[in-house]
Amino acid sequence: MRHLTLSSRAAILLMLLAAVAPRTQAASIDFLAEINAIRSQGCAGRPGARPALRRAAQLDRVAEALAAGRRLADALKDAGYIAVQSTALEASGSDAGITRELARRGCEDIVDPAYRELGIATRKDRAWFVLAMPLVPPAASDAEDIGRRVLDLVNEARASPRRCGWKRFDAAPPLAPSELLQRAALEHARDMAGRGSLSHAGGDGGTHAERATRAGYQWRVVGENIAAGQPTAEQVVAGWLKSAGHCANLMDPEFSEMGVAYAVAPQGDKGIYWAQVFGAPRP
Repeated sequence: MRHLTLSSRAAILLMLLAAVAPRTQAASIDFLAEINAIRSQGCAGRPGARPALRRAAQLDRVAEALAAGRRLADALKDAGYIAVQSTALEASGSDAGITRELARRGCEDIVDPAYRELGIATRKDRAWFVLAMPLVPPAASDAEDIGRRVLDLVNEARASPRRCGWKRFDAAPPLAPSELLQRAALEHARDMAGRGSLSHAGGDGGTHAERATRAGYQWRVVGENIAAGQPTAEQVVAGWLKSAGHCANLMDPEFSEMGVAYAVAPQGDKGIYWAQVFGAPRP
């Protein structure tokens, strides 16, 4: 079964070269203010966006690492910054020239409303900028409400015919919540979070079928979806629906019950792990 990885934009490095005289000292203008002015006013025919970006010390460290030649993904991991979406821009030239090039060639990222935070590093006539949307995982106290929301979204999806990859599914009956399957899902979500590993195999090598049995679920058929990095019910269900294998599980008419759980990771670059267990009990 294919694994679902964090549904974020791939990090890119945009080389912005301004045909201006090089600087001989550190930045003398407030690049945060300049970028937020571009973001507010819009650029290159694109409308402005809000809220304004806020400066983040962790992203400053990421930008400094980029200036030292590190890759964005590695720099984010080293800084302990977990991003749902991130990108990097690099520019050279004078302060004013860099600002113009950001408005011209970095516009698409600067006005992207998904981004919330900014990191900046400067070296003489060059500057590095990191834009990111930080992962803000839900609180454990929200688990019951989020579980109900996932079930609602799944049943909304099952209510209409859909194609999962090459296979077409008719509308399927709604799933009922199962406390036992939720218990199996929570066990695996916590296990993945504790290990920082997205895998259908448990830390003990166990399968989803074994976990369902261990939870006391007497199943006729059982299946599992997993995911990592999505902070909301809407995002995790949307990700499953975009993946042919996960979508097929979600639409399978053989399943009649479901349990879902998430766990926040103490380390690693995903931040949150999800497990969704489907089943139909033995008669």
